[in-house]
Amino acid sequence: MNEIRRGTLQEQTFYEQVGGEETFRRLVHRFYEGVAEDPLLRPMYPEEDLGPAEDRLTLFLIQYWGGPSTYSDNRGHPRLRMRHVPFTVDRAAHDAWLKHMRVAVDELGLSEEHERTLWNYLTYAAQSMINTVD
Repeated sequence: MNEIRRGTLQEQTFYEQVGGEETFRRLVHRFYEGVAEDPLLRPMYPEEDLGPAEDRLTLFLIQYWGGPSTYSDNRGHPRLRMRHVPFTVDRAAHDAWLKHMRVAVDELGLSEEHERTLWNYLTYAAQSMINTVD
């Protein structure tokens, strides 16, 4: 969506276009509902409660897509691959992660264009986290 303000064209961020914080909170909450029941992924989250992990991913995605920089303000540079090194992320973990994320994305009801943009990023991110060859 474009908006004219005082003669200048301002482009909304993806974050704004898809509904802002509420959309990303819904996405990540639904994703972690799946993770909580997944025998492969759940052990990768050492905290008793998935809440802290849910909050970290939510804030990361909000920042990545053009929202507030709360993630970096609190945690510094994302360093995603480094943060995942302690965990075995193989093809099976990749597939399980994407399975739960697919359900979460589908439930958002985004436009086809927004859904495709988000899904392309998520599949790229999942692939880049693989650190163990099968």
